[in-house]
Amino acid sequence: MIAHGQTGLIINTGSKQGITTPPGDPAYNVAKAGVKAFTEALQHDLRNTADCNITAHLLIPGFVYTGLTANGRTEKPAAAWTSQETVDFMMQSLENEDFYILCPDNDVDRTTDEKRILWAAGDIAENRPPLSRWHPDHADAFKAFLSKDRPKIG
Repeated sequence: MIAHGQTGLIINTGSKQGITTPPGDPAYNVAKAGVKAFTEALQHDLRNTADCNITAHLLIPGFVYTGLTANGRTEKPAAAWTSQETVDFMMQSLENEDFYILCPDNDVDRTTDEKRILWAAGDIAENRPPLSRWHPDHADAFKAFLSKDRPKIG
């Protein structure tokens, strides 16, 4: 793609579960964490390659109703976005030149997603138990964290 010289992009589909790694499906979480790490490294390499007109982006969808997520349902759950809503959001994010395309859905807004991601990183930075968001000793602290304005980083 680089040698061809034309503009192009690569979009890899990750998952919020690859970032916050909730309990219940560790194999999926590991796979999606790998997609995140790979796509970050790919974009780093692309942006540091001379005369490269290719970019990489990480699509991080919320709950999207598809044949894969239907689980026998025939109607879209109210919390889910349609595939078209997800694509529309992705296209707008690409116009904004976003690398991380963090999609909300009808149940979880972007601010809540950002707070969940920050809390998960805080497990490491603050040496809390892994997956402390679901740990009874940290339930009140997590609830309080969600109720605060999102801290600014950087």
